[in-house]
Amino acid sequence: MDLIFAQAQTTGGSGLTSLLFLAAMIGFFWFLFIRPQRKRMREQQELQSALGVGDRVQTIGGLVGRVRSIDDDTVVLDIESGQVRVLRRAIAARVGDGS
Repeated sequence: MDLIFAQAQTTGGSGLTSLLFLAAMIGFFWFLFIRPQRKRMREQQELQSALGVGDRVQTIGGLVGRVRSIDDDTVVLDIESGQVRVLRRAIAARVGDGS
C-alpha cells in the first residue's frame, strides 16, 4: 500500500515540471526565432520608408539601380538598360556606390 501511495506522490509534481519545461521552450523559441525576425522586419520597414531619390538600392530579385522616383507603393529604378518599376517592399538593401 505504501508503494502505491509513494508513486502517486511522485507523479503529482510532474505536471508542474512539464508546464515549466513548456514555458521554458516557448521562451527559448521566442528569443531564438521570433524576436530576431521582428527586428529584421522593423529594420526593413525603416529602410523602405527612408528611401530617397538618388539612393542606390538592390531589390530582392537582385536588380541594382538608382532610385529615380517614389510613389506610395512603387519605386522607379534607373538600371543599366533603362528603367524598371518595382514595389517599394521589393527593395532589400541600400548599396554603396562602386565608384
